[in-house]
Amino acid sequence: MHYLDEGEGPAVLMVHGNPTWSFFYRNVVLKLRSAHRCIVPDHIGCGLSDKPQDFAYRLDNHIANLKQLIEALQLESFHLVVHDWGGAIGMAVAEHFHDKVGKIQILNTAAFRSKRIPLRINVCRLPFVGEIWIRGCNGFAGAATSMAVARRLPKAVKQGFVFPYDNWANRIATHRFVVDIPLTAQHPSYATLARIEQHLNTLQHKPMQIIWGGQDFCFNDHFLTEWKERFPHATVHYFDDAGHYVLEDRQEDCIRLMRAFFHA
Repeated sequence: MHYLDEGEGPAVLMVHGNPTWSFFYRNVVLKLRSAHRCIVPDHIGCGLSDKPQDFAYRLDNHIANLKQLIEALQLESFHLVVHDWGGAIGMAVAEHFHDKVGKIQILNTAAFRSKRIPLRINVCRLPFVGEIWIRGCNGFAGAATSMAVARRLPKAVKQGFVFPYDNWANRIATHRFVVDIPLTAQHPSYATLARIEQHLNTLQHKPMQIIWGGQDFCFNDHFLTEWKERFPHATVHYFDDAGHYVLEDRQEDCIRLMRAFFHA
């Protein structure tokens, strides 16, 4: 597992989703590392981590990997930032290391069950067709560089997002994350997600800030409403002109809010 470990001070663990990697948090690290130790892993199969072809790539596996990293680094305490799949993975870890977790920063994600799924993502789950589209044509990571933002990304940034996903083998996790979305009780990861959801209330007293892009086609306002219902004490910042990659669309505002949140 590849990870960034930069800066000194209170640790901030940043957990990415699919189809991003630690690159998603690059600007946050640059601004926080003067006062915080920034730890940003790439999930197995993502970014600069190994991409084994015989790995399970289930929610349980990603949670176990992140727990192992925290233990290996001997973190006594840490703040948490989660986005996309990082929500379920990160909140599971927060529940497990309950006494180590300080503040929690939420960015367009979920950690609870839902049957809401955009058609364009559901199509990517189809047998054979979905794998050809994602692994053969890079139709997920590549498409996200335009579909997940409200503002056009610079060419270099687009290239950065897709850099690790340059061939069939290296896109395995991008595809498996999509297949692993648990919509029904029969899905192998459904029980894991249900367990995470059921224990979210153990984090009720943790300081929480939510930064939300209102133009997210996947994690839309229905998910934001559920976060607010579950954590009514959370401070919410809503950007109606930002998409799923909210850190790209409103970079300066997000970083300003995150710095103030973790420095307080």
